[in-house]
Amino acid sequence: MSTAPILIRYHQPGTGAGLGILRGETVHDISHCFPSLAGFFRDSVNDVAGVIAAAERAAADSLRRFSASDLDNPPSPAAPHWLPPLDEQEVWAAGVTYTRSREARQEEASDGGDVYARVYDAPRPEIFYKANAKNTVGHFGNVGIRSDSAWNVPEPELGLVINPAMQLLGFTIGNDMSSRDIEGANPLYLPQAKLYTASCALGPGILLAPSEVWLDTTIRLSIVRVGEEVFAGAISTDQIKRSMAELIDYLGRSNSYAHGVFLLTGTGIVPPAEFTLLPGDEVRIGIDGIGSLQNRVIEV
Repeated sequence: MSTAPILIRYHQPGTGAGLGILRGETVHDISHCFPSLAGFFRDSVNDVAGVIAAAERAAADSLRRFSASDLDNPPSPAAPHWLPPLDEQEVWAAGVTYTRSREARQEEASDGGDVYARVYDAPRPEIFYKANAKNTVGHFGNVGIRSDSAWNVPEPELGLVINPAMQLLGFTIGNDMSSRDIEGANPLYLPQAKLYTASCALGPGILLAPSEVWLDTTIRLSIVRVGEEVFAGAISTDQIKRSMAELIDYLGRSNSYAHGVFLLTGTGIVPPAEFTLLPGDEVRIGIDGIGSLQNRVIEV
């Protein structure tokens, strides 16, 4: 288990959004030093280790501390709750980075999915725009399934957290919600299958752990329906085909991110073809070293 600090965003009634460092089960507020996540990202440019150390010092000196369980509420202005760990950042995603993902895309595609087989082996990865803050929810928020889709699944993914200089700050948990029938009908429908209200979840926070290699960990997914687990799966991050440097390089080509950016790195856990999410389902994603991300499914 990693001992690296976990940076979170949260809401408190009366004061609004705050930043904190999660240590064990206690949140140490650092908003007095870092009032915004975008500012934290910008401050880290060419000084990632220094800014992480400053956040740890601010947490150690913080006079405002509270139990993380105080935030375990559905989002409401009147209740403390988790916020997604982004404010002004975009979320992008990489596709077909695991063998299982390639197989699943071929299964759903009406034309046999040759395009997915080719991108898996191509030098250029598939990278697409996924979400902004408006379409992203945090821990205990509601994720959406489209009302015009009959085949919806979660996609549990390791997320890369990147500053404006395209330097890695650390990792988070992501849920790249997907309408499989829409994408499968025609790859040109990918934006509609991927980008809509509440189509992305991030959280519970950011593991501040700059690295040049993949976090050596396991991603786990559990889907619970009316109190019963209806699907579970797990995969190791060592199954990701591409390197972090490769994905970050392509994400930054001919593009810039003034406030930083998140990159979801693909899924290797895919429910069987006969499975679809239903309103009321609970999606629980855990990544060893980061924590867990739990969301209830609603139709949007």
